[in-house]
Amino acid sequence: MPIKPPIDNAKLDRIVAEARRNAEQRELGYRERALKMYPWICGRCAREFTRANLQELTVHHRNHDHDFNPADGSNWELLCVYCHDNEHSRHIDHVRGGVMAVEEAPPATGNPFADLKAMMERGRK
Repeated sequence: MPIKPPIDNAKLDRIVAEARRNAEQRELGYRERALKMYPWICGRCAREFTRANLQELTVHHRNHDHDFNPADGSNWELLCVYCHDNEHSRHIDHVRGGVMAVEEAPPATGNPFADLKAMMERGRK
């Protein structure tokens, strides 16, 4: 059995730290560009953001490739952390072959707004 060389933990720590720094730099670059390019609104739930809660607005890569960042922003959309998490969960389910896919719901048969006009007019009287 061949003898394995000892693991250089310091070298591994440097490699991991450098990879994290590089990822953070990439993220800052496209995040800043996306925040300048798009309104601060979640593309799914339409929640609006201000400087006070901007940290909860993320940049989602439509094709799930974080290294594909065209200057026109065509691979990005701004999503709140909740919608972003949901989107990635849906993608993981899709990649796994729909293992956790939900059956299609039956079509809606009722119309909740059918009598809306009459209800509004009654409220005015």
